Amino acid sequence: MLRLDRAQARRIAVRAQLLDARRGRSVAEVVDELTLLQVDPTAAVAPSVDLVLWSRLGDGYAHSDLTFALETERSLAELSSYVRPMDDIGHLLAVAPHDLHPTIHDWLAANQGFRADVLDRLDAEGPRTAAEIPDTCQVPWASSGWNNDKNVNRLLEVLTLTGDVAISGRRGRLRVYDLPERVYPTDLDVPPYDEARAALDRRELAALGIARTGPGEVVAIDGTDGEWRVDPGALASRDEPFAGRCAFLSPFDRLVHDRDRALELFDFAYVLEMYKPAASRRWGYFALPILHDDRLVGKLDAKADRRAGLLRVHAVHEDLPWPPEVGDAVDAELTALGDWLGLEVVRG
Repeated sequence: MLRLDRAQARRIAVRAQLLDARRGRSVAEVVDELTLLQVDPTAAVAPSVDLVLWSRLGDGYAHSDLTFALETERSLAELSSYVRPMDDIGHLLAVAPHDLHPTIHDWLAANQGFRADVLDRLDAEGPRTAAEIPDTCQVPWASSGWNNDKNVNRLLEVLTLTGDVAISGRRGRLRVYDLPERVYPTDLDVPPYDEARAALDRRELAALGIARTGPGEVVAIDGTDGEWRVDPGALASRDEPFAGRCAFLSPFDRLVHDRDRALELFDFAYVLEMYKPAASRRWGYFALPILHDDRLVGKLDAKADRRAGLLRVHAVHEDLPWPPEVGDAVDAELTALGDWLGLEVVRG
């Protein structure tokens, strides 16, 4: 079995996530290579989708670029809680219904009249938010509380996954829904499940570079147990010169979303602490992981105070003491973050 040292493994992961020194891609190209952006409403510094794109594209990125790709260019689409390449939508619609829990299928079957009402309204009246669609459900959605009295929202979420409805854009934070033929390409191809699943698995591994599972080459990594899978293209270029940089990452960034993988490959311990009481937090409410070259080296605890025009830096946590060049790179990136946000950086 081929063995990699941990530096090789880290660099494969960083390159795959477009976090080495390369720049200059468009929003659509970045999402195509990453395969997804996780949508989350938390904006302590900036929304997660914007942090991910800024960390790849730099200061030239603006949220309007993402909106253009989603709503005008239609090179991207929002599906469930993710922004996806439009070219992947057919494959995703092929697998999504198979991944729904049987209780969801049962609930949908019990609400065929409700489904028909929603589709008829979208057909007759055009794009609508959930609040603009009457609740005519036959069987309410039963939940532990979060989705109680949200039958329309729940149905629209399910219908996007079955391909009966599509998200056409947003009004502020609210999703706008429409019929899929008015959002997706007319030649959208939905392949058989097995073909779609295999293609998506290959795409996911290529985006991660290296993972515990996937269709890639089997390798061992020094200092870790068991087998890993590496994307063949990434493996072939593992010894090419590596040029890194400093980057602040969203807590939902795919480089760190698998906390066990981050610990094994980068010795990086991280927990998103926004749901913890303030007194129990170690790194901060929405601490941003800090990447320097091929290492995850700390966390940035900051909050955008837009009303005051300030980016308030509460703490910069060093996992281990930094040499001067790392501190200088982090300071420069912090200045760049403030400039991108249009906020003055203040510490303390």
